Amino acid sequence: MRLPKFIVLSVVTSLVFCTATRAEEAKAVVGFTLDFPGANPSHYEISVQNDGQGTYSSNGQLDKTSEPADPAPLKFSVSESARAQIFDLAKATHYLADKKIDSGRKNIANTGNKTLSYKDESHNSQATYNYSPVPAIQQLTAIFQGLSTTLEFGRRFTYFQKYEKLALDDDLKRMEQMQREGNLGDIQAIAPVLNGIANDSSVMNVSRSRALRLLAKAGK
Repeated sequence: MRLPKFIVLSVVTSLVFCTATRAEEAKAVVGFTLDFPGANPSHYEISVQNDGQGTYSSNGQLDKTSEPADPAPLKFSVSESARAQIFDLAKATHYLADKKIDSGRKNIANTGNKTLSYKDESHNSQATYNYSPVPAIQQLTAIFQGLSTTLEFGRRFTYFQKYEKLALDDDLKRMEQMQREGNLGDIQAIAPVLNGIANDSSVMNVSRSRALRLLAKAGK
């Protein structure tokens, strides 16, 4: 027996709605905020979802005399390996269930006020610290700080490509050096920016080559 079309459409619509609802409920987000007066940037916020999409905002400056960056969040995506590592480490912290992750020691240098957060359909927690002895927290901190470094490079590249193309090479060279030393975050976060430089015929060839090498490191 054939069902009337309106019933079939109703069932299909319900299935689509339920699927979309489950997908929304399954969303998880890990966030990181740093406040460190005197640093550049002295404040930034990063969030990464379990689909690999993220947002970043900061008050970073091109130099000491320039205005702080536009606070509007930048959108980016991380590599699958970075995404998996972030969420595996969040799980290792028991989703920040233990909020006392700071060492509590007074003789440790101040490296900024940091806040990690985790949110999904059954968790909503955060913890603030200067230094944590918990290995998973240390690794998450390093990942997010590296991401901030990479994204700040991306912000500078975007500005220089538009207004000061000759300034690109020094920053690209510095980024390559940091990448070799292991002091850089996931390069895929700024892959579109590097692609734009590599494909820009008005940029010096040496700079375009550096952008291509960085993209190769990111598998792009």
